[in-house]
Amino acid sequence: MGRVISICNQKGGVGKTTTAVNLSTFFALSGKKTLLVDMDPQGNATIGLGIDKGKIEKTIYHSLIEQSKIEDIIKDTQVDNLFIVPSNLNLTGAEVELVGLIGREFKLKNALETVKDSYDFVIIDSPPSLGLLTINALTASNSALIPIQCEYYALEGLGQLTRTLDLVKKNLNPSLQIEGVLLTMADYRTKLTTEVIDEARNYFKEKVYTTVIPRNIKLTEAPSFGKPIALYDMASQGAQMYKRLADEISAKLVAANSLGGLGNLQCQTSEEVVRNGNYDETK
Repeated sequence: MGRVISICNQKGGVGKTTTAVNLSTFFALSGKKTLLVDMDPQGNATIGLGIDKGKIEKTIYHSLIEQSKIEDIIKDTQVDNLFIVPSNLNLTGAEVELVGLIGREFKLKNALETVKDSYDFVIIDSPPSLGLLTINALTASNSALIPIQCEYYALEGLGQLTRTLDLVKKNLNPSLQIEGVLLTMADYRTKLTTEVIDEARNYFKEKVYTTVIPRNIKLTEAPSFGKPIALYDMASQGAQMYKRLADEISAKLVAANSLGGLGNLQCQTSEEVVRNGNYDETK
């Protein structure tokens, strides 16, 4: 049975799509059949995998609103074992169009029902809002992964997000859990990064991943080339950390008897990179 994980945070610019694309890629490269569902009207996950969103005939919009079979929308990517349900600006109107539909919160869950068990992982890239598209993503998911940028006011708005998760769990999806909290764009040369990490760990306790994603130019460059970081620069620190994150998530699922392992992926933590004097955000 495929595990469905939503990547969500109503704040933009926290590394949500970067995480969705690169986590999906490393799951796939580890031999796990993975489906990435782009639920953001901006279609950045679609672009990040080298797909021209302007030339797509059918997107997730057609499944949610027009009830097209999701099997007819899924596309191959340049990564073995990784597939995508693309998105483009057509999805912008879905928030309004969903309002009048019966069972509006369950449209994505119902669409995925016929395919999710064909995949080891289904990763959903949610939009930067807590509207009906995000509610659909959470209703369809086993869990939510929350990326948090290491910046001022990092935890601002997370109370609203956790309340939304609680409401979805209570009313729509009783099995919904927090998969984990991922700290992103960390720069250990600043005191702020350490303070944000401490604050997040005080707030979310053991839900915060050990892996921390560093601020890394290669990660920001990769989408403009239509490539995940593994294909753009596997040696970069950003690639090391997303590879490590995939391993950490898999290990936790193994411990919970949910899924077979992804293998032991050895790389430095971001703390070790800095401690060893190897930090260079250009790499």
